[in-house]
Amino acid sequence: MIEQQLKEVETKIQAACDRAHRDRSEVTLIAVSKTKPIETLKEAYDLNIRVFGENKVQEIVDKYEALPNDIHWHMIGHLQRNKIKYIIDKVDMIHSVDSVRLAEAIEKEAGKHNVIIQILLEVNVAEEESKFGLHIDEVVPTLEIISQFPHIKVCGLMTIAPFVDNPEKNRPIFAKLRKLSVDIRDKNIDNTNMSILSMGMTNDYEVAIEEGATMIRVGTGIFGIRNYNL
Repeated sequence: MIEQQLKEVETKIQAACDRAHRDRSEVTLIAVSKTKPIETLKEAYDLNIRVFGENKVQEIVDKYEALPNDIHWHMIGHLQRNKIKYIIDKVDMIHSVDSVRLAEAIEKEAGKHNVIIQILLEVNVAEEESKFGLHIDEVVPTLEIISQFPHIKVCGLMTIAPFVDNPEKNRPIFAKLRKLSVDIRDKNIDNTNMSILSMGMTNDYEVAIEEGATMIRVGTGIFGIRNYNL
């Protein structure tokens, strides 16, 4: 099943890139493997998936130990400050930085391990009360502080768009995040680049690609519906 689903996702990614006159290499597919067992991840790995996204620290820790070391792990879920130490040396990127306090804690742990950790600032573009993330007007002031931290590299922005029946409804959300990234790039803030836009999930990644996404987070589209009762 995974092989067929992956083929369908790849076909849709390529089509979206074609519509947007973009090269396929500009878009990184993150396989969101939360709640999925090791065996399922191995199946995806055997199909050449090397970038996996997890929402929970414990799942990263467990899967990191059980799977090959050429996998690139991305922390895409809300991160508690007291759990940073468990993943600081395991993840390529943290997508969900939404406060200076969280960044300070990441900086502290990265300093202990003498690593520079790549992060994205999570932006609550849709201003949904149920979602984490900075409001748009908070992003630049927050970024100006975090950019001073020597063990953190800000690489771009991330958003979780609303779940909608028609993906077109999220196009303005994605366009707004892209505009914000361009505005920030023009400010030339030290220790910051806006090379990454992490936006778009199973329901709307094609629209996200058309609006400039460089990373898409696809779980159900690859692995099928999750059973959270397992």
